[in-house]
Amino acid sequence: MSGRGRLALCAFAATLMAAASMLPLVEPAGWILQAAFLLAVQSGTGALVRRAPVPRPLTVAAQALVTLVLLTVVFARQQAMAGLLPGPEAVQRLAHLLTSGAEDVGRYAAPAPVTDGIRLILIGGVLLIGLAVDALAVTFRSAAPAGLPLLALYSVAAGLSEGGADWLWFLLAAGGYLLLLLAEGRDRLSQWGRVFSGAAARSPGGPAVGAALAGGRPTAPVRTGRRIGALALGVSLVVPAALPGLGGGLLTGTGGGGNGKGGGGTISAVNPLVSLQDNLNQPENRQVMSYRTNSGAPQDFYLRILALDQFNGSEWRPSTRRLRDVPKRLPDPAGLGPDVAVTEVRTNISASGSYQQTYLPLPYPATEVRINGRWRYEPEGRTLVGDRGETTRGAQYQVSSLVVEPTAEQLSAAPPAPAALRHEYTRVPASLPKVVQETADRVTKGAANDYERAVKLQDYFASDGGFTYNTSVNSGTGSAAISRFLKDRQGFCVHFSFAMAAMARTLGIPARVAVGFTPGTGQSDGSVSVGLRDAHAWPELYFEGIGWTRFEPTPTRGSTPSYTQQAVPTGDTDVPAPPEKGSSAAPSAAPSVPDSCPAQMRKQGECGSTAAPGATAPTDSGTPTGTVVGLALLAVVVLALPLLPLFWRLRARRRRLDLSTGRTSPTGRDADGTGPGHGAGPGRVPVHAMSGTLAAWQEITDTAWDHGIEPDDSRTPRKAADRVVRLGQLGPDAAAAVHRVAGAVEQVLYAPEPRPGTGLAEDVETVRAGLRASADRLTRIRAVVAPRSAVRVIWAASDRWAAITGGWTALRRRVRWTGLLRRPSRQQG
Repeated sequence: MSGRGRLALCAFAATLMAAASMLPLVEPAGWILQAAFLLAVQSGTGALVRRAPVPRPLTVAAQALVTLVLLTVVFARQQAMAGLLPGPEAVQRLAHLLTSGAEDVGRYAAPAPVTDGIRLILIGGVLLIGLAVDALAVTFRSAAPAGLPLLALYSVAAGLSEGGADWLWFLLAAGGYLLLLLAEGRDRLSQWGRVFSGAAARSPGGPAVGAALAGGRPTAPVRTGRRIGALALGVSLVVPAALPGLGGGLLTGTGGGGNGKGGGGTISAVNPLVSLQDNLNQPENRQVMSYRTNSGAPQDFYLRILALDQFNGSEWRPSTRRLRDVPKRLPDPAGLGPDVAVTEVRTNISASGSYQQTYLPLPYPATEVRINGRWRYEPEGRTLVGDRGETTRGAQYQVSSLVVEPTAEQLSAAPPAPAALRHEYTRVPASLPKVVQETADRVTKGAANDYERAVKLQDYFASDGGFTYNTSVNSGTGSAAISRFLKDRQGFCVHFSFAMAAMARTLGIPARVAVGFTPGTGQSDGSVSVGLRDAHAWPELYFEGIGWTRFEPTPTRGSTPSYTQQAVPTGDTDVPAPPEKGSSAAPSAAPSVPDSCPAQMRKQGECGSTAAPGATAPTDSGTPTGTVVGLALLAVVVLALPLLPLFWRLRARRRRLDLSTGRTSPTGRDADGTGPGHGAGPGRVPVHAMSGTLAAWQEITDTAWDHGIEPDDSRTPRKAADRVVRLGQLGPDAAAAVHRVAGAVEQVLYAPEPRPGTGLAEDVETVRAGLRASADRLTRIRAVVAPRSAVRVIWAASDRWAAITGGWTALRRRVRWTGLLRRPSRQQG
C-alpha cells in the first residue's frame, strides 16, 4: 500500500475511533456500523479522485457531493430524484429530520432512542468530521490540524454523556489521532529512504561534520515518536485525576463524595424542563417516589429538585455553583430571621427504581439529610447533587426540614434585600419585551410594598387574569414565549412560573424558579405517592427576614400558600399558631422529634427548634493550607511548562556564544547535550577552537530552524549557508556573516592547515538579527516562545537513555562471560 493510501486508512480509523465516544449517547448502537460503511465510501471516493491529477479542492468537493448523495439515499430516498439525486423535496426532508432530531436531543436524556432525526445528526456529523479529517490529513498532507475536528467530535460526546465520557473513549480518540500522526511521519520519511539519526545527524553542520566528530548508532525516529505518544497519553489520563474535579451538568456528578472527603468542584446544570411537559402528558401517572412525613400541613409539602436563577432571554437555567461535602446539619436558610414561626418536621422518602435523577428531591428548606451513597451539597440552592454517577434510583433517605410560616405583616414589613442579592436576582435580559414590565406595572398598580405586588401578580395569573391551564401548548421558556403567553393566556406551570418570576424582577423583587413535585396523593396506608404528573415549577421570591418564599400562580395546581391569601394585611391579624408536631401519617421508621434530642446535640444546636435557629458558625472549615500550597505549586508548574523551550533556548544560545568567544572551556557536550565538544585529531586545531566554531554554526542552524528554515543535514556547510541566505531572505551583512561561519567550519574540519575563525559570536548575532528582520511578526514570536530547535532536548534524552540501557546490557554480558553468573557444576571429580 502506498504512503497516501496508509494515511487515508488511518484517517478513516481515527474518525471512527473518535465517533465511538458517542456510543453511550444512544441505544441501540447499530448506527455506528452504518456510519462506518458510509465513511468508507466517502474515504474511497477521495482515494480514487486523488489518483487523477486534479486540484486538491476538487477532491474535497467530490467527496462532499458523494456524502450528500449518500445521506439522501439513506434518509430521503423517496423524495430524491430517481431515488438518488438530492432535489428540493429531498433537501426539505433532510432539513425536517434535522429539526426533529434537535428536538429529540432536547427531549430525551442519555441514552436516547435512535430516532430518524438523531440518526441523521449522528451519521451526518461523523461524515462531516471524516471529510474534514481526510481533507486535512490526506488531501492537503497536514495531519496535525486534523486533530481539531476529532477533538470536536469527542467534545460533543464528553459534554452530553452521563457522568462524562469514559477514559476508554478518550483513549480511543487520542489513539486514533496518534495513529494518524504516525502514518504521516512514516509517509514523509519514506520519501527519503532509510533515515539515520543520532550524533552524526544531530551534530552541527550535518552528517558530514558529525561523522568527523563522533560516531553514533542509528536510532529509530518512529520508536521515539511512539514513546512520546505513549507518555502524552499517560499524562493526559493521570493529570486530570490529580486535579480538582470540575462539574458536569444535570446528568453528571462533580467533586468528591457526599459522605467522604472530596474536592471543591462545581456544578453547571442544563435546563431540566425538557422532560417536564412530557411527564405532565403521560397517559399513566407512574409513581416516582413515596414518602411519609409528620408535617401538619401536607398540602404545602412540595419536593424541590433545584432552582433556576439565570435568565438570559432564551431560557432559565441554574448558575454554576461550588459544591461542598454534605454537612451533618445544613446551614441556616439565607435571610430567615428569628421572629418567623417555624417547625422542624421529619420525612422518610423512597425513590422508585425507574426514577433516575442526579438532584435529590428535598422539602425546602432542608436542615439535615441522611442518605447513603456519594452526594455533594450546593449551599446557594440548598440542593444535594449526585457525585460520580450517583442518582436517585432506588434511593431511601430521611430528611429534616423546616415549615416556615411567615405572617402577612412580616412579609409586608420586610426590609430591602442585600444589594448583592438584589443585583443578581433582579437581572433581566435586554431582549425581554416591554409588554412584560408594562403588564407588571399595570397589575401591581396601587400596591404599597413588594409583598402586595407579589400577591397581586400571583392572583393575576391564578384567578383574575383569565389564564387557562393547558399542557399541550409550546413549552418555550424565553422572552418570546413569555410575551406569547401573556397574549394567548394559556400554558402550564412553566409559563406561569417563568412569567411571574420575570415580572417580579422587573419590579425589583429578587426572584427565581424552583422545579420539583407538588405534594402528591395520600394513600390508605398513610404514605403519600408522587407521580410523573406531579412534576411542577413554581416561583420563589426573596423577602429579607423570611428568605426565599414560595408562590403559586398556576391555577388548579398545588396549593396557594396561606400567607398570600390575605392580599391587604390589617393591623389586628393574629399570628397563626404553628402546626402541631404530631403526624397524621407518621414515618415508617419513626424519627426522633426535637424534644427527644440528646442534651449534647441540643447544646451544639443540631436539633432544630420551633423558632428559627440563630446564626451558627460555618460548617465549612475552608480549604486546608496544604491543599492551597499544593495547588499554587501546581499552577506555577503548569504556567512554567510552556516556557521551558524558551528557557532552554536562551541557555543554549548563551553557552554556544561563550564557546565561540573562548569564554567557556569545552565540556564534551554542547548546551543541549547533543553535540560533542571535542574530536580534533593530532595536528589539528585546538579542541576549544574547534568546539567554538561548531557551536557558532549550530547556533546559526538552530536560529534559522526557529524561523521556519528546517535543517538539511545532506548539505555541506557552504550549501547549507546558501540555503539559509535564500530562504531567510537575508541582507548583504547577514549573508556575509553566514558564509564566514560556514567557511570557518570547513577550515577546522577539512583544511590542510586549519585556521580558527574570529568574531564568530558577532556573526551569529548579525545572522539572528537578519532572520528576525525578514520574518513576519507571528514567526518572530514563535521563534522566541516556542522554538522548533527545542526538540533537541528530546533527542538528547533519547540518546542518553539508549546509552544507559546499552551500557547495562554490555555490563551483563561482561559479567556473564567472566563466569560470575554461571551456575556451579554438580559433577564430582
